[in-house]
Amino acid sequence: MNREREIVKASIYGIVGNMLLVAFKLAVGFVSHSIAIILDGVNNATDALSSIITIVGTKLAGRRPDRHHPFGYGRVEYLTSVVIAVIILVAGLISLRESVVKILHPGTPVYSTLTITVIVVAILAKIVIGVMFKRFGDKTDCEALVASGVDSNYDAVLSAGTLVVAAAQNLWGLNIDGAVGLVISLVVCKAGIEVLRDALAPIIGLPEDKKLVAAIENYANGFPGVRGAYDVVLDNFGPNEVIGSLHIEVDDDMNARQIHALTRKIAEGLFAKFHISMTVGVYAANTTGKFAPMRADLEKLAQENPKILQVHGFYVDEEAKTVYFDMMIDFAADNDAIRDAVVGALEAKYPGYTCNVVVDTDYED
Repeated sequence: MNREREIVKASIYGIVGNMLLVAFKLAVGFVSHSIAIILDGVNNATDALSSIITIVGTKLAGRRPDRHHPFGYGRVEYLTSVVIAVIILVAGLISLRESVVKILHPGTPVYSTLTITVIVVAILAKIVIGVMFKRFGDKTDCEALVASGVDSNYDAVLSAGTLVVAAAQNLWGLNIDGAVGLVISLVVCKAGIEVLRDALAPIIGLPEDKKLVAAIENYANGFPGVRGAYDVVLDNFGPNEVIGSLHIEVDDDMNARQIHALTRKIAEGLFAKFHISMTVGVYAANTTGKFAPMRADLEKLAQENPKILQVHGFYVDEEAKTVYFDMMIDFAADNDAIRDAVVGALEAKYPGYTCNVVVDTDYED
């Protein structure tokens, strides 16, 4: 699949569909003197602009890495979603202002059979466009397309509100045009805030996907000589550019040549399977069972404290009398207090040994 081509294709479909809706709604809105329909048409124009921005952002994000941006331009896609969110918010605020004016100075909207028919067609069209954006967005992992799909679905629901205005006017003589326009504006603003939140999330940093982390660890554990895989950390520079690291546990009598071959195979395999550039670090593990009781005591201490999520990387340097291990502790816990308690208990039971502990962060969702 050519990801860029699929995103551009979906965006072009969106531009054509939305511009047809703009023409329909503006014509009907001016003829019927309905601010709700006119504002709905303006909103469709912003949707078409969003698709244009998506195309531009996708083209920029596809540029090759250079000296100034060695990790590429993939994060431009996230900035594209931010721009789309701002456009939605601006459209919502403008609509809000016009709706308030309409409430203070109401006109007399007219909804003919043709008008209502056009509105129904517009609703169906927005549903189709929304489904199309969602399908292409999921297929290409493009947040901008997914955001456009969500916005399109909102539009379908909001356009349905115009039918309520028409029914109230034609059946009961009630002019609720401005009030419905106000509701439309508020919901559009809400959609803009949600899209902005989702667009900023990957820029600020998201937790790791549990399934992906588990798949990476399982893959590394499948290599002979690997006792365990831990500490998967991924950094996203765009949908197609992810780098990361993990640690594997190996016997302490493995030589440098063997470690080199093993870590190289794992890194190459991870790139081929997941398209992730991984740095593979190494934990040494005692080959004898001499320190098994100490390890069992450490694991017991960890099991007794629910805030300790995992203990790994256990290794005892008998000559230096040093015990090495990592502890993964819950985000909400007091890291120092928990570490000191475990170290204190272990050193009290095994006098003469000191503990060298690394506290890991739980990066998973």
